[in-house]
Amino acid sequence: MTAQISPSDAPSCPPINILLVEDSEADIELTREAFQAAQIANVMHVARDGVEALELLQSGPELDYRPDLILLDINMPRMNGLELLNVLKTDPALRTIPVVVLTTSSAEEDILRSYQSHAASYVVKPIDFEQFFSAIQALGRYMLTIVRLPG
Repeated sequence: MTAQISPSDAPSCPPINILLVEDSEADIELTREAFQAAQIANVMHVARDGVEALELLQSGPELDYRPDLILLDINMPRMNGLELLNVLKTDPALRTIPVVVLTTSSAEEDILRSYQSHAASYVVKPIDFEQFFSAIQALGRYMLTIVRLPG
């Protein structure tokens, strides 16, 4: 599923290509809405687990899909986020894509394992709607206005 969001007041700014790896429909919609409200131009692809994400990323030259940023949940079916992160960071073609872990887990072990696996950042999703929205907007602004992404 792909959605393109471009703010009308920033037509010269190319949209960022985001892969959101998330199995919660509610969190997918909230994330999209938060990027739109923050007026962050993006094309967002969604994979609902690590297997689907890998299929998209390793689909070959016919699709030629390479996101500028991956937002990754940890708790997912089939292949969880930490397993996917390990695969991404050991693949020479994918290891330079910044991965932000975006999850409900505040477990110290998950945080440590994410950084040991070379996550760029670890963000705990707030339970409160307004706080979640604010966190996504702040993350988007930070990753797209302060941080310099590869490519």
